[in-house]
Amino acid sequence: MNTRAGRLLRGLSGLLAGGLVVLAVALGVAWYVADQAGSLGPGAQTLVWHSVAAVAAVLAQRYADRHRDVGGALAACAVIVIAAVLLTVEWLA
Repeated sequence: MNTRAGRLLRGLSGLLAGGLVVLAVALGVAWYVADQAGSLGPGAQTLVWHSVAAVAAVLAQRYADRHRDVGGALAACAVIVIAAVLLTVEWLA
């Protein structure tokens, strides 16, 4: 998928995968700061789900970037689904 649509799809999924990594790191920092201050921060379950989603998204994005075929497009779509599910379940629920 070296078409413009394929590049846009991989670009969007790459942006989302990177955003999930940044979000997981930010939550880890927030947990650390809250723990040091003796206040409540993000719970362990939140940290685990965000970390798992970030790793899964990065692995899927890596596959999408290396395979410019239907499998790569499906991997890019998987990144979008991972981000949507995580944000819906963890932030809107």
